[in-house]
Amino acid sequence: MISTLDRQTAVALIDAAVTAGARRANACAELNISDRTLRRWTKDGQVHADQRPLTPRPAPDNKLSAQERAAVLDICNSEEFASLPPSQIVPKLADQGRYLASEASFYRILRAEGQQHHRGRSKPPVRRKPPASHKASAPCEVWTWDITWMPGPVAGMFFYLYLIVDIFSRKIVAWEVHERESAELAAALIRQAVLAEGCITRPLVLHADNGSPMKGATMKVTMEKLGITASYSRPRVSNDNPFSEALFRTCKYRPNWPAKGFASKAAAQAWVKSFANWYNGEHLHSAIRFVTPNARHTGRDRATLASRTILYANARAQHPERWSGQTRNWQPAGPVWLNPDRETSVPEIRDVA
Repeated sequence: MISTLDRQTAVALIDAAVTAGARRANACAELNISDRTLRRWTKDGQVHADQRPLTPRPAPDNKLSAQERAAVLDICNSEEFASLPPSQIVPKLADQGRYLASEASFYRILRAEGQQHHRGRSKPPVRRKPPASHKASAPCEVWTWDITWMPGPVAGMFFYLYLIVDIFSRKIVAWEVHERESAELAAALIRQAVLAEGCITRPLVLHADNGSPMKGATMKVTMEKLGITASYSRPRVSNDNPFSEALFRTCKYRPNWPAKGFASKAAAQAWVKSFANWYNGEHLHSAIRFVTPNARHTGRDRATLASRTILYANARAQHPERWSGQTRNWQPAGPVWLNPDRETSVPEIRDVA
């Protein structure tokens, strides 16, 4: 760093060079400083001391000595206080008639020594393995499924909705309502979905939570026979199964969802059948350019989106003054990712509702 005295000498040399006809930027370059640095030095016509954070400064008068800092560390690592945070240590020392430093100083010293979080018997956080990432570029490549409760006719009684969704098209490919959770019932639904979609010979990933119906022996055997690759969420992390969670929310927030519960299993099945027909055939899904899941699943969305593109282009041609930029993007939505890596940047991955 250049001292204030050296700075004054440098400013004087640059002023002399500029007076002699040299360009100020060239004069600064000769001394390995920038023109901006010179302006900062000579603000208000005076040579100022360097205020940059890296400038060496004298130690403040209230700084703890090395012996005092060592005493704080010794106290924190003692058997009595090894498992306590400074917010507990400082009051306990005060009750003993001892004051070493403020609570903030305790935290600052521990942080500087890398001991703020992991002292005594406390264990450092375990870095969990990220969930498996799967990409769906076409229908019947990645499915997710889950089970949710449907309220019954009396408090505490529930029916169980099994629901499988194709993440590429958002189509509900299979569903069923049962009175219990079971791996055998889930396996039967998976077989039904694969046969209905005709994808028994195609590679398919089926993602689910870690519940017992999802990981039961019957379920695993069925998936192996059908050539399905199993994928599971991390324990107690619902965000790893976002497509199913979002679909359940859409289901339960429908205006005709019975707030007082379903009178019977047959009533619950009839309601879900109506919902699935509406969702697949009428609902314009925001994540797939506002086409229906059925249209996306069968490829009919391309004709619809092409028609919209032409319509918007004609509207802009008729009144170009009303368009400040490009027309709305009606291109077909691209691939969909389940639990993408952080480096993956795909617009569709966030649109799960």
